[in-house]
Amino acid sequence: MTEETPGFDEQQQPQQPDVPASSDDTEPTAAATPSSTEEGSAQVGDAGQDAGLVAQLDQARTALNERTADLQRLQAEYQNYRRRVERDRVAVKETAVANILGELLPVVDDIGRARDHGELVGGFKSVAESLEGTLAKMGLQQFGKEGEPFDPTIHEALMHSYAPDVTETTCVAILQPGYRIGERTIRPARVAVAEPQPGAQAVKPAEEQQADAEDDKETGGPEEG
Repeated sequence: MTEETPGFDEQQQPQQPDVPASSDDTEPTAAATPSSTEEGSAQVGDAGQDAGLVAQLDQARTALNERTADLQRLQAEYQNYRRRVERDRVAVKETAVANILGELLPVVDDIGRARDHGELVGGFKSVAESLEGTLAKMGLQQFGKEGEPFDPTIHEALMHSYAPDVTETTCVAILQPGYRIGERTIRPARVAVAEPQPGAQAVKPAEEQQADAEDDKETGGPEEG
């Protein structure tokens, strides 16, 4: 029997270098695959999130445009309302003033007649002039003059006649002056009117022809072309 020498196998067999296990070699590859998937998922998630933000932004813009249009419409309606209220306020004021002045016109007529007859003297004259000044400040204006063309919108004809020296219907006498406030006529002027003589338009051309004939005689006849 031979004695086994201890450690023979260990001495005869060469030592193998330490080689990393195969599991260690596959770990980086295995670890890289999940990270790539996560990055792709993150990119898809970011794209979806951006699309959602764009959609929300579009909705916000649409809502803003609608609210802006509503605000502009309300502002226009408010401006129209303000103009209408102001116009109505002015009209109501003019109507009230016109009514008051209309009630005072008989007094103004009496003052005018007293002035025409030389009776506007003393303290009565001062009061009358003060009243006329106050009425003028309130916008009362007198109109109606002799010789102006007759206008049925502001004149009221109380007398009618014919006159050879007028070429159109003319106010030849002011029987009662008219009054207005602004563009509103409180009372038309009451007048006497005169119209051209019937046939005056037919006679006038004959007279003009005779005058032309006399001019031709003085100048030696019409010029020949």
